[in-house]
Amino acid sequence: MFSGITGHERPLRFLSRVIQSNRLGHAYLFSGPEGIGKATVARAMAAGLLCTDPQKSVPCGHCPGCLQFVSGNHPDFLHIAPEGASIKIDRIRSLKRQLAFAPFSGGLRIILLEEVQSLRREAGNSLLKLLEEPPPDNLFFLVASDNEPVLPTILSRCQVVSFAPLAYPLAADVIRRQNPELEHDQALKLARITEGSPGRALAIEAGEALALFARVAAALADPHLSGAAAVEEALFLAAEMAALQEELPLLFGLLKTLFKEALLLGLGKESVATGVETGIKEAGRIRERWNLSRLSDKMDAVDYAEKALAGNCNRGLVCDVLMVRLMTGCEPLRSVG
Repeated sequence: MFSGITGHERPLRFLSRVIQSNRLGHAYLFSGPEGIGKATVARAMAAGLLCTDPQKSVPCGHCPGCLQFVSGNHPDFLHIAPEGASIKIDRIRSLKRQLAFAPFSGGLRIILLEEVQSLRREAGNSLLKLLEEPPPDNLFFLVASDNEPVLPTILSRCQVVSFAPLAYPLAADVIRRQNPELEHDQALKLARITEGSPGRALAIEAGEALALFARVAAALADPHLSGAAAVEEALFLAAEMAALQEELPLLFGLLKTLFKEALLLGLGKESVATGVETGIKEAGRIRERWNLSRLSDKMDAVDYAEKALAGNCNRGLVCDVLMVRLMTGCEPLRSVG
Protein backbone atom coordinates (compact mmCIF):
# COMPACT_ATOMS: atom_id res chain seq x y z
CA MET A 1 0.00 0.00 0.00
CA PHE A 2 2.81 2.42 0.84
CA SER A 3 5.45 1.06 -1.55
CA GLY A 4 5.72 4.30 -3.52
CA ILE A 5 6.15 6.56 -0.48
CA THR A 6 9.59 7.77 0.59
CA GLY A 7 10.46 7.95 4.30
CA HIS A 8 7.99 8.08 7.22
CA GLU A 9 8.85 4.53 8.30
CA ARG A 10 7.45 4.83 11.82
CA PRO A 11 3.94 6.17 11.01
CA LEU A 12 3.69 3.83 8.02
CA ARG A 13 4.49 0.81 10.20
CA PHE A 14 1.78 1.87 12.63
CA LEU A 15 -0.81 2.38 9.89
CA SER A 16 0.10 -0.92 8.22
CA ARG A 17 -0.43 -2.77 11.51
CA VAL A 18 -3.81 -1.08 11.98
CA ILE A 19 -4.93 -2.15 8.51
CA GLN A 20 -3.59 -5.70 8.75
CA SER A 21 -5.25 -6.24 12.13
CA ASN A 22 -8.54 -4.80 10.80
CA ARG A 23 -8.65 -2.33 13.70
CA LEU A 24 -9.27 0.91 11.88
CA GLY A 25 -10.60 3.77 13.96
CA HIS A 26 -13.14 6.24 12.61
CA ALA A 27 -10.81 9.27 12.43
CA TYR A 28 -7.07 9.89 12.03
CA LEU A 29 -5.29 13.22 12.12
CA PHE A 30 -1.98 13.29 10.26
CA SER A 31 0.15 16.02 11.80
CA GLY A 32 3.45 17.48 10.64
CA PRO A 33 5.08 20.26 8.63
CA GLU A 34 3.62 21.33 5.32
CA GLY A 35 4.67 19.54 2.16
CA ILE A 36 6.18 16.36 3.62
CA GLY A 37 3.64 13.87 2.25
CA LYS A 38 0.87 13.54 4.85
CA ALA A 39 -1.93 13.86 2.30
CA THR A 40 -0.05 11.49 -0.01
CA VAL A 41 -0.10 8.84 2.73
CA ALA A 42 -3.83 9.44 3.30
CA ARG A 43 -4.52 9.01 -0.41
CA ALA A 44 -2.45 5.83 -0.53
CA MET A 45 -4.47 4.41 2.36
CA ALA A 46 -7.71 5.45 0.70
CA ALA A 47 -6.68 3.79 -2.57
CA GLY A 48 -5.90 0.53 -0.78
CA LEU A 49 -9.05 0.52 1.31
CA LEU A 50 -11.33 1.29 -1.65
CA CYS A 51 -9.79 -1.39 -3.87
CA THR A 52 -12.17 -4.34 -4.32
CA ASP A 53 -9.39 -6.83 -5.12
CA PRO A 54 -6.33 -5.86 -3.04
CA GLN A 55 -3.23 -8.04 -3.21
CA LYS A 56 -1.78 -8.14 0.33
CA SER A 57 -3.21 -4.66 1.05
CA VAL A 58 -1.79 -3.33 -2.25
CA PRO A 59 -4.35 -1.83 -4.68
CA CYS A 60 -4.77 -4.04 -7.73
CA GLY A 61 -4.93 -1.09 -10.12
CA HIS A 62 -7.58 -2.56 -12.40
CA CYS A 63 -10.77 -3.07 -10.38
CA PRO A 64 -13.62 -0.54 -10.68
CA GLY A 65 -12.66 0.99 -7.33
CA CYS A 66 -9.04 1.55 -8.39
CA LEU A 67 -10.00 2.94 -11.80
CA GLN A 68 -12.49 5.35 -10.23
CA PHE A 69 -10.00 6.47 -7.60
CA VAL A 70 -7.21 7.12 -10.10
CA SER A 71 -9.56 9.09 -12.33
CA GLY A 72 -10.70 11.19 -9.37
CA ASN A 73 -14.30 10.01 -9.69
CA HIS A 74 -14.73 7.52 -6.84
CA PRO A 75 -18.12 8.27 -5.27
CA ASP A 76 -16.93 7.10 -1.85
CA PHE A 77 -13.83 9.29 -1.68
CA LEU A 78 -14.62 12.84 -0.60
CA HIS A 79 -11.84 15.43 -0.63
CA ILE A 80 -12.15 18.77 1.14
CA ALA A 81 -9.47 21.47 1.05
CA PRO A 82 -9.43 25.19 1.91
CA GLU A 83 -11.13 27.54 -0.51
CA GLY A 84 -8.94 30.58 -0.18
CA ALA A 85 -7.66 30.93 3.36
CA SER A 86 -9.95 28.46 5.11
CA ILE A 87 -12.41 25.58 4.89
CA LYS A 88 -15.80 27.23 4.84
CA ILE A 89 -18.74 26.26 7.03
CA ASP A 90 -20.90 25.65 3.93
CA ARG A 91 -18.50 22.91 2.82
CA ILE A 92 -18.86 21.10 6.16
CA ARG A 93 -22.64 21.44 6.00
CA SER A 94 -22.57 19.94 2.51
CA LEU A 95 -20.45 17.08 3.83
CA LYS A 96 -23.03 16.41 6.55
CA ARG A 97 -25.75 16.11 3.92
CA GLN A 98 -23.63 13.67 1.91
CA LEU A 99 -22.90 11.51 4.95
CA ALA A 100 -26.59 11.20 5.73
CA PHE A 101 -26.68 8.56 2.98
CA ALA A 102 -24.92 5.20 3.03
CA PRO A 103 -21.72 4.79 1.01
CA PHE A 104 -22.44 4.38 -2.69
CA SER A 105 -20.54 1.09 -3.03
CA GLY A 106 -22.03 -0.44 0.10
CA GLY A 107 -18.59 -0.62 1.70
CA LEU A 108 -16.40 2.09 3.20
CA ARG A 109 -16.50 5.81 2.46
CA ILE A 110 -13.36 7.88 3.06
CA ILE A 111 -13.27 11.61 3.76
CA LEU A 112 -9.98 13.50 3.39
CA LEU A 113 -9.87 16.98 4.91
CA GLU A 114 -6.67 18.91 4.24
CA GLU A 115 -5.30 21.84 6.23
CA VAL A 116 -7.82 21.42 9.03
CA GLN A 117 -5.93 24.04 11.01
CA SER A 118 -7.63 26.54 8.68
CA LEU A 119 -11.10 25.67 9.99
CA ARG A 120 -12.81 28.64 11.59
CA ARG A 121 -14.56 27.98 14.90
CA GLU A 122 -18.04 27.58 13.41
CA ALA A 123 -16.82 25.12 10.77
CA GLY A 124 -14.70 23.34 13.36
CA ASN A 125 -17.65 22.88 15.70
CA SER A 126 -19.74 21.55 12.83
CA LEU A 127 -17.04 19.01 11.96
CA LEU A 128 -16.71 18.08 15.62
CA LYS A 129 -20.35 16.94 15.69
CA LEU A 130 -19.60 14.54 12.83
CA LEU A 131 -16.57 13.16 14.65
CA GLU A 132 -18.49 12.78 17.91
CA GLU A 133 -21.27 10.79 16.26
CA PRO A 134 -19.71 9.44 13.06
CA PRO A 135 -22.11 7.80 10.61
CA PRO A 136 -21.32 4.10 10.14
CA ASP A 137 -18.87 2.99 7.45
CA ASN A 138 -17.16 6.38 7.20
CA LEU A 139 -13.45 6.92 7.78
CA PHE A 140 -12.00 10.41 8.28
CA PHE A 141 -8.45 11.45 7.43
CA LEU A 142 -7.64 14.93 8.71
CA VAL A 143 -4.37 16.57 7.68
CA ALA A 144 -2.83 19.48 9.60
CA SER A 145 0.48 21.30 9.31
CA ASP A 146 -0.08 22.92 12.71
CA ASN A 147 -2.09 21.39 15.56
CA GLU A 148 -2.27 24.53 17.67
CA PRO A 149 -5.22 26.16 15.84
CA VAL A 150 -7.17 22.87 15.72
CA LEU A 151 -9.92 22.63 18.30
CA PRO A 152 -8.72 20.44 21.19
CA THR A 153 -12.03 18.58 21.05
CA ILE A 154 -11.34 17.64 17.42
CA LEU A 155 -7.89 16.38 18.36
CA SER A 156 -9.41 14.30 21.15
CA ARG A 157 -11.76 12.57 18.70
CA CYS A 158 -8.93 11.51 16.37
CA GLN A 159 -5.99 9.16 16.49
CA VAL A 160 -3.13 11.61 15.97
CA VAL A 161 -0.30 10.28 13.78
CA SER A 162 2.81 12.46 13.75
CA PHE A 163 4.96 12.88 10.64
CA ALA A 164 8.46 14.38 10.62
CA PRO A 165 10.31 16.16 7.81
CA LEU A 166 12.25 13.91 5.48
CA ALA A 167 16.01 13.55 5.76
CA TYR A 168 17.56 15.93 3.25
CA PRO A 169 18.85 13.24 0.84
CA LEU A 170 15.44 11.54 0.82
CA ALA A 171 13.67 14.86 0.27
CA ALA A 172 16.09 15.62 -2.59
CA ASP A 173 15.22 12.28 -4.19
CA VAL A 174 11.51 13.11 -4.05
CA ILE A 175 12.16 16.57 -5.50
CA ARG A 176 14.12 15.11 -8.41
CA ARG A 177 11.45 12.51 -9.13
CA GLN A 178 8.94 15.33 -9.48
CA ASN A 179 11.34 17.60 -11.36
CA PRO A 180 13.98 15.48 -13.15
CA GLU A 181 15.55 18.57 -14.75
CA LEU A 182 16.98 19.63 -11.41
CA GLU A 183 20.57 18.66 -10.67
CA HIS A 184 21.15 16.67 -7.49
CA ASP A 185 22.95 19.57 -5.78
CA GLN A 186 20.07 21.93 -6.60
CA ALA A 187 17.53 19.48 -5.22
CA LEU A 188 19.58 18.98 -2.06
CA LYS A 189 19.84 22.74 -1.51
CA LEU A 190 16.08 23.07 -1.88
CA ALA A 191 15.57 20.18 0.53
CA ARG A 192 17.78 21.83 3.13
CA ILE A 193 16.39 25.33 2.75
CA THR A 194 12.86 23.96 3.25
CA GLU A 195 13.98 21.67 6.10
CA GLY A 196 13.02 18.40 4.43
CA SER A 197 9.75 19.43 2.77
CA PRO A 198 9.60 18.34 -0.89
CA GLY A 199 6.20 19.98 -1.38
CA ARG A 200 7.44 23.38 -0.25
CA ALA A 201 10.67 22.94 -2.20
CA LEU A 202 8.86 22.25 -5.47
CA ALA A 203 6.48 25.17 -4.94
CA ILE A 204 9.37 27.52 -4.19
CA GLU A 205 11.45 26.33 -7.12
CA ALA A 206 8.56 26.94 -9.51
CA GLY A 207 7.71 30.40 -8.20
CA GLU A 208 9.21 33.77 -7.30
CA ALA A 209 9.49 33.46 -3.51
CA LEU A 210 13.04 32.12 -3.52
CA ALA A 211 14.53 35.06 -5.43
CA LEU A 212 12.76 37.58 -3.20
CA PHE A 213 13.86 35.68 -0.10
CA ALA A 214 17.51 36.00 -1.20
CA ARG A 215 17.09 39.77 -1.52
CA VAL A 216 15.39 40.08 1.88
CA ALA A 217 18.13 38.01 3.52
CA ALA A 218 20.83 40.18 1.91
CA ALA A 219 19.12 43.34 3.17
CA LEU A 220 18.83 41.94 6.68
CA ALA A 221 22.54 41.12 6.64
CA ASP A 222 23.64 44.55 5.34
CA PRO A 223 25.14 46.52 8.27
CA HIS A 224 24.93 49.77 6.27
CA LEU A 225 21.13 49.65 6.09
CA SER A 226 19.80 51.52 9.10
CA GLY A 227 17.51 54.37 10.02
CA ALA A 228 15.47 55.92 7.21
CA ALA A 229 17.31 53.89 4.57
CA ALA A 230 16.33 50.64 6.31
CA VAL A 231 12.67 51.69 6.49
CA GLU A 232 12.67 52.71 2.82
CA GLU A 233 14.16 49.36 1.77
CA ALA A 234 11.75 47.53 4.08
CA LEU A 235 8.71 49.14 2.43
CA PHE A 236 10.09 48.50 -1.05
CA LEU A 237 10.59 44.81 -0.29
CA ALA A 238 7.22 44.63 1.46
CA ALA A 239 5.45 45.77 -1.72
CA GLU A 240 7.09 42.94 -3.66
CA MET A 241 6.28 40.55 -0.85
CA ALA A 242 2.58 41.41 -0.91
CA ALA A 243 2.53 40.81 -4.67
CA LEU A 244 3.51 37.18 -4.15
CA GLN A 245 -0.11 36.32 -3.34
CA GLU A 246 -0.31 32.52 -2.80
CA GLU A 247 3.48 32.23 -2.43
CA LEU A 248 3.59 34.52 0.59
CA PRO A 249 3.28 31.70 3.18
CA LEU A 250 6.23 29.98 1.48
CA LEU A 251 8.32 33.12 1.93
CA PHE A 252 7.32 33.33 5.59
CA GLY A 253 8.51 29.74 6.03
CA LEU A 254 11.88 30.58 4.47
CA LEU A 255 12.27 33.59 6.76
CA LYS A 256 11.63 31.45 9.83
CA THR A 257 14.27 28.99 8.62
CA LEU A 258 16.69 31.89 8.17
CA PHE A 259 16.20 33.19 11.72
CA LYS A 260 16.33 29.68 13.14
CA GLU A 261 19.66 29.23 11.37
CA ALA A 262 20.98 32.49 12.79
CA LEU A 263 19.80 31.61 16.30
CA LEU A 264 21.49 28.20 16.13
CA LEU A 265 24.71 29.82 15.00
CA GLY A 266 24.46 32.25 17.89
CA LEU A 267 23.99 29.40 20.34
CA GLY A 268 26.90 27.45 18.88
CA LYS A 269 24.61 24.65 17.72
CA GLU A 270 24.72 22.69 14.49
CA SER A 271 22.97 24.72 11.82
CA VAL A 272 19.87 23.69 9.92
CA ALA A 273 21.20 24.41 6.46
CA THR A 274 24.82 25.58 6.65
CA GLY A 275 26.21 26.70 3.33
CA VAL A 276 22.94 26.60 1.44
CA GLU A 277 22.76 29.27 -1.23
CA THR A 278 19.87 31.67 -2.04
CA GLY A 279 19.90 33.40 1.31
CA ILE A 280 20.66 30.99 4.13
CA LYS A 281 24.36 31.71 3.66
CA GLU A 282 23.55 35.20 5.01
CA ALA A 283 22.61 33.73 8.40
CA GLY A 284 26.10 34.23 9.82
CA ARG A 285 26.15 37.92 8.92
CA ILE A 286 22.63 38.34 10.28
CA ARG A 287 23.77 36.72 13.53
CA GLU A 288 26.66 39.20 13.72
CA ARG A 289 24.31 42.13 13.19
CA TRP A 290 21.53 41.19 15.62
CA ASN A 291 21.78 39.72 19.11
CA LEU A 292 19.87 36.60 20.18
CA SER A 293 17.04 38.58 21.74
CA ARG A 294 16.48 40.56 18.53
CA LEU A 295 16.64 37.42 16.41
CA SER A 296 14.01 35.79 18.61
CA ASP A 297 11.85 38.91 18.31
CA LYS A 298 12.16 38.78 14.53
CA MET A 299 11.08 35.16 14.42
CA ASP A 300 8.09 36.14 16.58
CA ALA A 301 7.33 38.91 14.07
CA VAL A 302 7.11 36.35 11.26
CA ASP A 303 4.81 34.18 13.40
CA TYR A 304 2.64 37.22 14.05
CA ALA A 305 2.49 38.01 10.31
CA GLU A 306 1.47 34.42 9.50
CA LYS A 307 -1.39 34.56 11.99
CA ALA A 308 -2.48 38.00 10.80
CA LEU A 309 -2.54 36.79 7.20
CA ALA A 310 -4.55 33.71 8.19
CA GLY A 311 -6.95 36.05 9.98
CA ASN A 312 -7.64 37.91 6.71
CA CYS A 313 -5.79 41.06 7.73
CA ASN A 314 -4.79 43.40 4.90
CA ARG A 315 -1.96 41.69 3.01
CA GLY A 316 -0.11 44.91 2.19
CA LEU A 317 -0.27 46.16 5.77
CA VAL A 318 0.88 42.80 7.15
CA CYS A 319 3.93 42.88 4.85
CA ASP A 320 4.72 46.54 5.64
CA VAL A 321 4.63 45.94 9.39
CA LEU A 322 6.63 42.73 9.13
CA MET A 323 9.42 44.17 6.99
CA VAL A 324 9.81 47.32 9.10
CA ARG A 325 10.09 45.16 12.20
CA LEU A 326 12.59 42.86 10.55
CA MET A 327 14.75 45.67 9.19
CA THR A 328 14.76 47.79 12.36
CA GLY A 329 15.01 47.25 16.08
CA CYS A 330 11.24 47.44 16.65
CA GLU A 331 9.71 44.93 19.05
CA PRO A 332 7.08 42.66 17.46
CA LEU A 333 3.52 42.65 18.68
CA ARG A 334 2.76 39.61 20.81
CA SER A 335 -0.81 38.76 19.84
CA VAL A 336 -3.23 38.96 16.96
CA GLY A 337 -6.67 40.51 17.18
